[in-house]
Amino acid sequence: MKKLSASRTAQYMALFRALETQRPHDKLVYDPYAINFLDRVFQIATRLSVIPPIRRMIQRIIQKRIPGAYSSGIARTRYIDELVQQAVNQGIQQVVILGAGFDTRALRLDFLRLLPVIEIDHPNTSAVKKEKLGTLTPHVQYLQLDFNEKGLDDLSLNASLPTVFIWEGVTNYLQEEAIAATFRFIEKFPVGSFVIFTYVDEKVLREPHTYYGGEKLLYDVARLEEQWTFGWKPGILRKYLQQFELELLEDNSAVEYRRQYMPARTEKGYEFYRVAFAVRK
Repeated sequence: MKKLSASRTAQYMALFRALETQRPHDKLVYDPYAINFLDRVFQIATRLSVIPPIRRMIQRIIQKRIPGAYSSGIARTRYIDELVQQAVNQGIQQVVILGAGFDTRALRLDFLRLLPVIEIDHPNTSAVKKEKLGTLTPHVQYLQLDFNEKGLDDLSLNASLPTVFIWEGVTNYLQEEAIAATFRFIEKFPVGSFVIFTYVDEKVLREPHTYYGGEKLLYDVARLEEQWTFGWKPGILRKYLQQFELELLEDNSAVEYRRQYMPARTEKGYEFYRVAFAVRK
């Protein structure tokens, strides 16, 4: 992976949230912090997007360059937000965000303000994030970890608290052993802890042409030296998680969460991305 490419990927997701925040109505996400992570061109585009013709032009450009990414990314963000709230409502006492990137849930979701939130990311991305945010809030802890040198066991996390783990946009870049090691780490936390994670249907790695946007996306991430390396067949995930004492509660595709959160919108989106929600049993 190139040194700066992870930050670029995080910036695209921040751009989507910033654009959604500018929608005059029916916005799925409100994120006043996202614009801080954008370069000057993206910031200007975001501010101009309040003008309908310019907004439509920006959407066409995004759809051409990253087909299917915007609608799927925004619906996924909203879906995960609501899953986090479910976990909070069921008594979790700590939030851990793995590979946090430019995630802003700790700041924009009011129901997280009274909970400790621990963000874990590569030192480069974490440093950029703290610089862009400026004043940091006391309930958020930013931990730096280079997975090439250390593992999650090297961090001092309180494993006695019921915890919800958010693991978004990461598993498709890893090898299976690294994924299994993360689930073994989560297994150390109390019964009633949750994990929310994204993954891709492994078929997109073998036959990307069968999915809208699949071929272009895999070509682009390879150019960034961010090749996708792993996916699951959705049908086997439940059994896979059982070895880590995790019970699968939900497993929905981008088609399903787009249909749930943006039924009236016409933008085409990914079909191969999925969100899973599991509880520690």
